[in-house]
Amino acid sequence: MGNDSMRRKQKENVVSFFPTGEFYYIKGMKALEKRELPKAKKYLSRAMDLEPLEPVIACQLAIVETELGHYEQSNGLLHFVLDDLDPHMTECHYFLANNYAHLGSFKEAFRHAQMYLDLAEHGEYREDAEDLLDLITLDHEEEFEDLSEQDEMIEMQEKSRFLLESGHFAKAAEHLEETVKKYPDFWAAYNNLALAYFYLGQSEKAYGVLEDVLERNPGNLHAICNKIVFYFYEKKQEQLNDLANQLAKIQPLIPDQQFKIGATFALIGRYKEAYRWLKKLQKSGFEGDAGFYYWLSYAAHHTDHPQTARSAWKKVLQDNPEKEGLEPWGAGRAESEIERDPEAIIGYLNGKRDEERLFGIFLLSLAADHKEIMTHPKFCDIETLQPYEKIYLADILGMPIDHTLLSEMNTRLAHETALVLYRHFRPLGSQEAGLFLMWFSIFLELQYQKANMTKPAGLAAAVEYVWRKLRNEPFSQSEAGGKYSVSVSTVQKYAKFIREHLL
Repeated sequence: MGNDSMRRKQKENVVSFFPTGEFYYIKGMKALEKRELPKAKKYLSRAMDLEPLEPVIACQLAIVETELGHYEQSNGLLHFVLDDLDPHMTECHYFLANNYAHLGSFKEAFRHAQMYLDLAEHGEYREDAEDLLDLITLDHEEEFEDLSEQDEMIEMQEKSRFLLESGHFAKAAEHLEETVKKYPDFWAAYNNLALAYFYLGQSEKAYGVLEDVLERNPGNLHAICNKIVFYFYEKKQEQLNDLANQLAKIQPLIPDQQFKIGATFALIGRYKEAYRWLKKLQKSGFEGDAGFYYWLSYAAHHTDHPQTARSAWKKVLQDNPEKEGLEPWGAGRAESEIERDPEAIIGYLNGKRDEERLFGIFLLSLAADHKEIMTHPKFCDIETLQPYEKIYLADILGMPIDHTLLSEMNTRLAHETALVLYRHFRPLGSQEAGLFLMWFSIFLELQYQKANMTKPAGLAAAVEYVWRKLRNEPFSQSEAGGKYSVSVSTVQKYAKFIREHLL
């Protein structure tokens, strides 16, 4: 990008990346050049998962979100870059200015455009920023004072939403407490504050916030929906039914509210009402995220609309390929599948042995709804987890993690090897659970011995080979190598380590 820092970094070899991070970054950039925006988002999101502290990736993903019309998501990423990763990436200020202008937040657009011009004397976007300033001041100069409060509210709301979606519930609660204190009638902030409290396990405070909203703003749709969600997770069926029946009588016109109603009904299993609203939105041209298509697929499946269910699920997999195998038409096997059983996942997360808890974290990564598990009354006490367990948990939840710490704990190797095994052993029953517990035991030994074994496919092949031998099942090293596309010598090397240190 000319003289800007991002263009300079793009022209350099991305030597700081793990190979997998670089691989997805390059694929994302190629897709962006071809204007294949959903693909670009998928690949860059994966690259950011692998390199959460690389500002270039986050900034490129923000650009893709802007191109898709997801201005708020883009702003969250751009603020994350400037606040936490690289405050000198000045082009982010221009991108923020452009996004805020699209959102109608002209004071913020003006502020960031001016900051870009002040900081990037020879920046590539200088002319564009000057044109944007001229346009804003020409049309809205007299309105800036009136818009000041509204812009600040929007910015505070965006920051809190980004904190919530990235799993920083305590920080989100603190930020939202300040927001509602400053703007006592800002209902959206109250609803997000209730969510933050609930995710932190502070149910009474969460309900108190919603009661306050509904008392001072009767009929607030988001508060009603959030209350229904809380009742659902806490299994308060009678209260849930009463409030859901009230919700069914509401007829909103705003797409965002229609989506909220549809998703809420889908979550609690009232699929007929859910399908009505979600399909109506789709027909109107509503471009939702993966969450929208997830609930549309479930609602369609349970109301005998298989074609809609399958086409919507394809949209889900574009952004979340790890959800393959969790499609709604396979939900009938839920009782016998550990990865679909919240109680089983909670049991492993609270296990006495390290490998049990690691397996529980892996199962959580596969769960259709993380929040359902994390808000479970018996969810593990995170403070009691080992450091590497905390890192693994934070990583699968998409939280920013120090690059050095992530590399030292090496939990990516544990997770990626488990994913390779999962592709061959799904759904998970009690026998398969034994295989995965064996793998996580091996991983712990690898860390203790500081063994130089870094190939997930090779490790998966060796684990299955040893596991089958222990069960007296016929399975050769050659078969293991062929199944996982690795050399027999790799299987031999890794299997030898397992035998010497665990058997």
